[in-house]
Amino acid sequence: MAFGLGKLPGEMRDFHVYWTAAGRALASEPLYRGADGHYQFKYLPAFAVLAGPVGLIPLALAKALWFVTSVALLTVVVALSIAILPERRRAVIVIGAVVVITMGKFYGHELVLGQVNLLFTSIVLLGLMAMRMNRNGAAAVLFVIATVVKPYAILLLPWLILRRGLTAAATAIASLCAVLLLPIVLYGFAGTADLHLAWWSTVTGSTAPNLTNADNVSLAGFFAKWFGSGPAATAATALAGLGVLSLVGTVVLRGRKVEHREMLEGALLLTVIPLLSPQGWDYVFLVASPAAAFIANYDRSLPGFLRGLCWAALLTIGLSLFDLMGREHYAVFMSWSIITVCFLVVVAGLASLRARRIA
Repeated sequence: MAFGLGKLPGEMRDFHVYWTAAGRALASEPLYRGADGHYQFKYLPAFAVLAGPVGLIPLALAKALWFVTSVALLTVVVALSIAILPERRRAVIVIGAVVVITMGKFYGHELVLGQVNLLFTSIVLLGLMAMRMNRNGAAAVLFVIATVVKPYAILLLPWLILRRGLTAAATAIASLCAVLLLPIVLYGFAGTADLHLAWWSTVTGSTAPNLTNADNVSLAGFFAKWFGSGPAATAATALAGLGVLSLVGTVVLRGRKVEHREMLEGALLLTVIPLLSPQGWDYVFLVASPAAAFIANYDRSLPGFLRGLCWAALLTIGLSLFDLMGREHYAVFMSWSIITVCFLVVVAGLASLRARRIA
């Protein structure tokens, strides 16, 4: 089936990883084990500790419960992606349809794997809504919780502090300290330090082998596929990454006097996360749901050529399905990292909206 849903409920391999880690945490056992192979646990120790109660539920029941929860979170992500828009220029049903069509295959993959990107995105979007209501402490706590779910949310914290100052900074630092110290209740001080060292070793050690995987859509993966693993790809990745970060910085700096400016900036930061993370698998791009909503809502304010490119990118993303393209063509499509290029076009669209001070 197009979204892989025909495989449920027997799959959800990633959820199995979380369930196993939760059980290990309850027993104060090592979380990061090379023997787990491709399905190593790669999240912060606090994730396993907080997920501990899940390890007490039989696996089959836990999978069923998480699947239902994920479907509910999917609706939350779509609804919040629309809710954060500073204004509505298109009907809600149109914006929602664009988001679902563009991100549908990623949502399906998420459900098959039993991943937590929908949870992550929901938390970040709630954080953005908190910023919109000037609840800066709540936003800081939510972004730190998002970091527990997916460590790359750490990218949001410097931006939050820049935008909201000392209160947000103090709350974020206190929350981060609590997260880092949380495993002490099960592992003690020395055990907690060892866990964080093991986490870092696992994450850094498992990155390089994954870069040339067809499903890796990060900038590092893009250049590794085109140039091969080596100095040229590393240099190109560094330059491209700096370019993306510079663009994000420009968008942030040009946000003065733009109403609810943090909403577009948050959508942009979410979109660049899979590009900057070396472990950026294609389905992680569901975090760019708000970006699709922004393009759908404000497309008439884009320059004509860029408007066409953005719609072409969204359609390419949404319709690049294995069942439509066939095995051979889909394999070529993914090996060329066309999805990466499409999302760079979306990033350009968001940057253009800010340059015109539309959002």
